[in-house]
Amino acid sequence: MHKDKIFKLAKGFRGRAKNCIRIARERVEKALQYSYRDRRNKKRDMRSLWIQRINAGTRQHGVNYGNFMHGLMKENIQLNRKVLSELSMHEPYSFKALVDISRNAFPGNKNVVLPSKKEGIAIVL
Repeated sequence: MHKDKIFKLAKGFRGRAKNCIRIARERVEKALQYSYRDRRNKKRDMRSLWIQRINAGTRQHGVNYGNFMHGLMKENIQLNRKVLSELSMHEPYSFKALVDISRNAFPGNKNVVLPSKKEGIAIVL
């Protein structure tokens, strides 16, 4: 790369990495490697986050993530994980309807006991 382009990319780096061409070239090349790698890792991280959110939402209704997804697949409901995670957070009633559909489609979901709600302890004076 040309010297001007390297210095433009090295803007904001600390120490001699922003104004010494040899060090700036090394730091810019490494930064470009990191950005290439992390564009792929970001996709992995987001998918993992969506799965965690869906799993948390389904467990509130007594179904685990794998059985929920299998039930949706059997019913041919083709919602991706991003949409399902948004539904679980922002549309709890719609998400509960999906959980019920999944529970009816897959027999493994039916024998799951719903988690009990803990009652508050009443203080008698």
